[in-house]
Amino acid sequence: MSGGILMTDNIDDDTITSVDNSVEKLPDHLLIEIFIRVPISDWAQISCVKKQWANLFRGECLWQAALIKTYPLAGQAKRWPGPIPRGLSRRRFTALYISKHSFALDGDIDELVGHTYLFLKEQLELSSMAPPSAILHGTIIDQFIACGKSNDMAHELASQIWLAVLDSLDENENTFCLLKSFAQEGDVFLPYPYSRSTKVQWRVFEKLFTDFRDCFSHVDYYDVLACAKNKFQLIPSAWLGY
Repeated sequence: MSGGILMTDNIDDDTITSVDNSVEKLPDHLLIEIFIRVPISDWAQISCVKKQWANLFRGECLWQAALIKTYPLAGQAKRWPGPIPRGLSRRRFTALYISKHSFALDGDIDELVGHTYLFLKEQLELSSMAPPSAILHGTIIDQFIACGKSNDMAHELASQIWLAVLDSLDENENTFCLLKSFAQEGDVFLPYPYSRSTKVQWRVFEKLFTDFRDCFSHVDYYDVLACAKNKFQLIPSAWLGY
């Protein structure tokens, strides 16, 4: 000890072992209180240290504590109608985290946007064959309207979520096939706000003709290009040329 500061260079292996043993003896509820105060970016690494700790991160208690500490208002019971499930504390925490960091939204709408984002991302990434985009869009609109959002708000939020999810998809064959199927979907008249956003449809083609240009066969390229010309009056010159 020098000047009231512990000199870490003098800590021997026995001292470190003693500290490790002390941590191991802590009951689960104290470990949870420690872990939820550690930066979220470190949680994955912490969960790999010990099987006991991994079990805590798989359980409901830790996520419930983290939810209450990080998002105190989330502890208040709220009505949750609509087709998209809310889930348990871990999913609720993830939804709120996404809303705050990906959409910068405040207020009651936070969790709703996060859950909708997770729903759409899972449908596009985990399904071997995703439902048509009109069905997914309709489900999202139904969720927002069921929770009291106006038609305009539901349509705008749905568009933001679609754009965010499309931009988050990995550049692989599955994503290419998914985007190509969306691009080739026939136009179906749906009343507002169930009609799909032009911004979202544009982003589908934009990603295909920029990020996945080399994935096209000659026939597929001209099929998708014809769909783009049919949907939009003008298309960028960068999209032209196989």
